[in-house]
Amino acid sequence: MIKYIRIFLALFVLSLITLNSSASGVKFAENGVIRGKVVEEIGALPIPFAGVAVYQSTIEQALFTTQTDENGYFKFINLKSGTYKIKVSYVGFTNFFVNDIIITEKDFDKNLGNLKLSAESSSLAEVTITAQKPVVEFGADVITYNVGSSILAEGSTATDVLKNVPMVQVDIDGNATIAGKRSTRIFINGKPSEYMTSNISDLLNVLPSDAIDKIEVMTNPPSKYSGDGEGILNIVLRKDFKVGFNGNLAATAGLQGNANANANASYKGKNYTFSGGAAYRKNIGLSNSESYRTNLFPDTTFYYNQFNNNRNLGNGGNVRLGFDWDITPQQSLRLSTNYNVSRNDNRSGNDFYYINEELKEVRLRNQQNLGDGNSNNVVFNADYNLKIDTSGGTLTMGLTLNTNSNNSYRTFSRAYAFPANLSPTLQQNSNEIGNNGLTFNLDYDKPVFKKRDRFEFGVAYNYRKNDNDLLVENFNFPAQQYLTDKKLTNKFFYNENILGAYTAYNYRKNGWGLKGGLRAELTNVNFDLSTGIGYNVDPYISLFPNLSLSRFFKKRYNFGATYSVRVNRPRENALNPQVNNSDTLNISYGNPNLTPAYTHQMDFSFGAFGKKWSFTPRISYSRSSGVIERYRIVSKNGVSESTFENVGSNSSFSLMLNGNFRPTNKITTNASFRIYQSTYKSLLNSSLNRDGLGFSAVFGLSMQLPYKTAFESNVNYANSPNSQGRSKGSINSSFAARKNFFKNKVTARVSTNDPFGKRNYSTINQGNNFISQSYSTNNSSNVMLSLIYRFSKIKTNKVVVPPPPKMQ
Repeated sequence: MIKYIRIFLALFVLSLITLNSSASGVKFAENGVIRGKVVEEIGALPIPFAGVAVYQSTIEQALFTTQTDENGYFKFINLKSGTYKIKVSYVGFTNFFVNDIIITEKDFDKNLGNLKLSAESSSLAEVTITAQKPVVEFGADVITYNVGSSILAEGSTATDVLKNVPMVQVDIDGNATIAGKRSTRIFINGKPSEYMTSNISDLLNVLPSDAIDKIEVMTNPPSKYSGDGEGILNIVLRKDFKVGFNGNLAATAGLQGNANANANASYKGKNYTFSGGAAYRKNIGLSNSESYRTNLFPDTTFYYNQFNNNRNLGNGGNVRLGFDWDITPQQSLRLSTNYNVSRNDNRSGNDFYYINEELKEVRLRNQQNLGDGNSNNVVFNADYNLKIDTSGGTLTMGLTLNTNSNNSYRTFSRAYAFPANLSPTLQQNSNEIGNNGLTFNLDYDKPVFKKRDRFEFGVAYNYRKNDNDLLVENFNFPAQQYLTDKKLTNKFFYNENILGAYTAYNYRKNGWGLKGGLRAELTNVNFDLSTGIGYNVDPYISLFPNLSLSRFFKKRYNFGATYSVRVNRPRENALNPQVNNSDTLNISYGNPNLTPAYTHQMDFSFGAFGKKWSFTPRISYSRSSGVIERYRIVSKNGVSESTFENVGSNSSFSLMLNGNFRPTNKITTNASFRIYQSTYKSLLNSSLNRDGLGFSAVFGLSMQLPYKTAFESNVNYANSPNSQGRSKGSINSSFAARKNFFKNKVTARVSTNDPFGKRNYSTINQGNNFISQSYSTNNSSNVMLSLIYRFSKIKTNKVVVPPPPKMQ
């Protein structure tokens, strides 16, 4: 009996040991840990709220993402055995990557120690660049669209990319705005684009996506940026250059006849980098539109129906050169230049029907429009950075010079189908525009109080000169020659000087963050006409306070509140009183008596972050006075005249819901929905007071598939009110599939835009004596094939991972 008891006890103990060993193995397999601390390279100041992502070595989508705590620490748990890589990112610093982190049952706790991030302006030896960023990142007052992570962006241009960015609307002419914002400024590398070109859409239409790192949607810009605009779209160009000679070649062709090609290359030595790129774009635009206007007067009602068709052939090129030099560990210099050229050939036709009160067509006019245009611009940038002390104080100086010319030639041939007794007319317009500018900025920032806080201040000067020379000639049929139309011919000269200064203070401790800033700008504008009429706007000083409060707690929640004041300054396009009568029934001109419009903005945001999801709702309120919008009136003879007016005040209250969800390691979704109430109080006529709901939505999906393939889709919709009506957009959709070949050196991509139908737009406008409805359709449906060849040689500098501390 005792013998059997001994055998039983031995087997029981053996089974316990086996079970414990097995359990330990299971615990191992899914309890791996990767931890570390993120600090600044200079001064080792902890960086709170930095983004950290962990990837499986063979998968492009992040497995988990987190943020560092208030002391810069991060930690990933419950990791299976395998090989991982880490990416650390934070605004203003170069991304940091750690490869080949191996977790095994015997070595399951990896402490990476201090991961030192260097400032973007002084990018020294990077570790490696292999991991993919999330396509969309949502923050309290900024949305970041990482272009390099989007399949839809490959082989396209900046204009194409902007169509897929949350909260961004792109109209039929390629103009991009933030949904719900009346005035949006577009920056390139943090500098205003209007100082670089007179027509930003021309530049964006040819700038290749391969030159872009990310696009930032700033709904509440900090004090460092100019006070102009209710929001900023900042296009950040690539500068993550790799050691050695690297680059890529790309070409895209579409079924509509559009095509583009681009090349980018860089060479990085020990402390310097040469970079360059060139691009060519050819596009074909086809569109049709209809407009129905009811003209209401006390004694009569009549109608104008208009039908248009348009074809535009455009082509252009862009060349970029850059030189980065780390002169010493404390100072660096970046030089860059950009040359952009565009050409277009436009053909359009219009039919105008005049319908009387009895609903009879009594007049039909046909108009044929022919036009050619070209633009050329050159931009030079210089940025110098100096670290003036070991605690992290940095002085930055920037200079931008630009010159631009834009010439257009248009002819308008008008004839009447009935009544036949009305004589035809022939008009030609020649318009030459010169735009020159200079911007200078000097900024200083320094950590203070044991490197816990940061203080910054700076000054900036912006100068811009715009000359607009318009010549209008009418053809004299009896004399068979063109004669100058003195009423419409004119020259417009515009000069703008803005001197700005700002200061800001950033406090952070125990999960709290507080940033306050104040910017002051002195504006001096004067403009005149060749007719001798001069306008001098009295110099005025504007103050732009900026305040933000944030709280990060329990390592997965954050709260933010911001307040700022912005301005919409009237500029030459809105001030120029020259009359544009290319459509004699719908003429337009500027208003030299406009005054600036100021907007107060407030945002409240909340963020919650899980292992596979994030949710960041935000509530916003804004109120504007002296709102500048295009205003239309109709005269007794039915001619519509539109100009810009300070129409009154506007208040807007909005709710925005943003989220990311990753159901598996290979599928990522993002969505953004915004609804807002907009109310206008008119100073021109109380009958024009109106309010309405606007909304916009974006949904994106990306999938990693077997055999080095991937799929991505994006759906975008917007519907927004304005001071005299509403603009409606159709659903815009994009889909793309990608396949990599030859060890990822060659990529083939097939993409389609709006496969379910052409892109449609509609607007409704109403004034004192008219109601107008417009509908337009353009040829947005397209299928494109792109081929990309990369000759990048990625150099990996492995980080030695210290062993975990021994257990006492």
